[in-house]
Amino acid sequence: MNRVCLVGRLTTKPELRYTGTNIPYTRFSLAVNRTFNNANGEREADFINIVVWRKQAENIVNYLDKGSQVSIEGRIQTGSFTDQNGQKRYTTDVVADNVQFLDSRRNTQNTQAAGPTPYDYQDPKPAAQSDVNVDSDPFADFGDNVSIDDNFLE
Repeated sequence: MNRVCLVGRLTTKPELRYTGTNIPYTRFSLAVNRTFNNANGEREADFINIVVWRKQAENIVNYLDKGSQVSIEGRIQTGSFTDQNGQKRYTTDVVADNVQFLDSRRNTQNTQAAGPTPYDYQDPKPAAQSDVNVDSDPFADFGDNVSIDDNFLE
């Protein structure tokens, strides 16, 4: 089984490219923090090459920027090529099957002028606070916004 799940931040603004048969794709590097500190007490990161195809690639280019946090599910793909000096080079990429945008709405407000984004979902019938029984639904929406700040953890 070849499955990969990653959570990290884009290291550059992704750019949309096209194959010779006009299929859109994007390539970018994802910085993924390690779960432990090094000998100096610092947290290190791995930089993993990601490839995304078709509509997901278009969405990434339109809605994400350098530093955007994403969750990626996919598979590892290896390859090789010969460089200009005749040396054989090997590549390892994660080909993404599913990309989830993890940034908060606050971090995407500067892109609102460009039109609706995946963060613009409106619940058609939000729960009224008086209708909610916490005993039967402990995850009920009480109308309060939850703000998660990554800087709080640093």
